[in-house]
Amino acid sequence: MTAATTETSALELVWEPAGPLDLQQTLGTLPRGSSDRTIMLAGNQAWLGLATDAGVATVQLTVRTHDAGQQTVTARAWGPGASAALAGVPALLGANDDWSGFDHPDFHATLPRLVTEARRRNPAVRLPATGRMVDAIIPAVLEQKVTMKEARHSFRFLVHKYGSPAPGAAAAGPVPAGLMIAPSSEQWARIPSWEWHRAGVGPQRSATVMRLTKVASSLERLAALPAQEAAAKLQTIPGIGLWTAAEVTQRTHGDADSVSFGDYHLAAFVGRALTGRPVDDAGMGALLEPWRGHRQRVVRMLGLSGFRKPAFGPRMTIQDHRWH
Repeated sequence: MTAATTETSALELVWEPAGPLDLQQTLGTLPRGSSDRTIMLAGNQAWLGLATDAGVATVQLTVRTHDAGQQTVTARAWGPGASAALAGVPALLGANDDWSGFDHPDFHATLPRLVTEARRRNPAVRLPATGRMVDAIIPAVLEQKVTMKEARHSFRFLVHKYGSPAPGAAAAGPVPAGLMIAPSSEQWARIPSWEWHRAGVGPQRSATVMRLTKVASSLERLAALPAQEAAAKLQTIPGIGLWTAAEVTQRTHGDADSVSFGDYHLAAFVGRALTGRPVDDAGMGALLEPWRGHRQRVVRMLGLSGFRKPAFGPRMTIQDHRWH
């Protein structure tokens, strides 16, 4: 892993992942829909606008596969937080995500064929760890108890109005126009009530965001804790329940065991995929229990398996994200 300053005033890092890496699959869980302007994915390249303790940064990631099959990731970063952003690139791309236990033949023998086949076809997926708590938790709060379409509209509206252009995005150069940095905790805290209303965010969710902004520095320290401990501490904050905490640690910690209990669709999807019939949260927990420690990996593989839950009656998109 090497880092150097280039002639374009960007910092550059070259990293060789151990094992295959699919950039799209690995980072694909991070954008809040196709309208999320804080991360742009295309082919073997990704652009991210993010905040670090040292300041904001733009990061460009490019994956190249060489003749022998070895891959290299070239990461370039601009802005005052460039060095700190580059330091987080390996974890972001799953450097700490260890699939060896999941891939062990004895463990594989316990898995349904749907999961093992999905893993065989997707050997390069990794669970990313962003390490950025506030950036993960506020969009998750916006997704509580509303449709995904509504939540993504709210996030895009608020980022566009209260965020800031990523370094280099407002000038001619390599950074894509429109790449944004999500609002900082201070910027979230200054959003007036009528703007939350215009964004379609109700008073319960906006009040939760306000509570989070008051403890933002403490929240960021949770990134250094084990995922289960961080999730437990998150749930001591009013308005943050099991679903929200799971959605956060899946992204911030690359949590291989976290399951989004409370999601309107997930239990029925997992139940039908594994047994042919829908189940509730308790039923999903019982089905996944034999694979504790890797339950999120199982859910991820089911999502990549191509299985689709049969549709009965009108399509429902509302998500019952529980507060507690």
